[in-house]
Amino acid sequence: MTNELLISASFITIYGGVVLFYRLFGKKGLLAFNIMATLLANIEVLILVRAFGMEMTLGNVLFASTFLITDVLSENHTRKDANRAVIISTLCSIFFIGISQLWLLYLPSENDWASESIRTIFSNTPRIVCASLGVYLISQLTDVWLYHKWWDLCKKRFGDSKRGLWIRNNGSTMVSQLLNTSLYTFLAFYGTYEMSTLVSIFLSSYLIFVVTSLLDTPFVYWCRNIYEKYWSSAK
Repeated sequence: MTNELLISASFITIYGGVVLFYRLFGKKGLLAFNIMATLLANIEVLILVRAFGMEMTLGNVLFASTFLITDVLSENHTRKDANRAVIISTLCSIFFIGISQLWLLYLPSENDWASESIRTIFSNTPRIVCASLGVYLISQLTDVWLYHKWWDLCKKRFGDSKRGLWIRNNGSTMVSQLLNTSLYTFLAFYGTYEMSTLVSIFLSSYLIFVVTSLLDTPFVYWCRNIYEKYWSSAK
């Protein structure tokens, strides 16, 4: 299977997973998925691949799903719920750094077969995750803030709080993802890759985020329908 097909399958699986978790568990399901996506993306981002004619890191779709989640929480629940999801995922990432670094301090048994591979992966994790923590916190809180600013504009323009969902969804995500991509690429990878590779990673990552932002809009509408049908009384 080609990288392009794998990334497309990942998009369907991950975004579909967000909807499934929301349908089954409500906003608690979104919180759980947000934590999982944040932690897994910090590992997956270590993998560099070529797809769609570009060189890119993985983890972009998982990171993009966290913006989908905060948009759904902002739309269906409260700004406080969206910010809480960001804060909790950040704290979980801090614990992840500490625990994963403890693994590297153990002396492996002579029968051990995994330590060398784990050391290779997680010895690079602190810089990646530390960069991710700051950038994730800034960009996600910016996304939530922008979402509600766009919502206020939509209410004034349309006179209806439900209209303009696609505007606030894409308007907030595209701006915050530009901030996220530029800061994260250079903080996490500067000095690790050549400048040409950094630029390629930045352009490919932001292009993916633009595409996933446009494609996540139906999922936001889908989650709003789920909320109105199953979870509105539990807000």
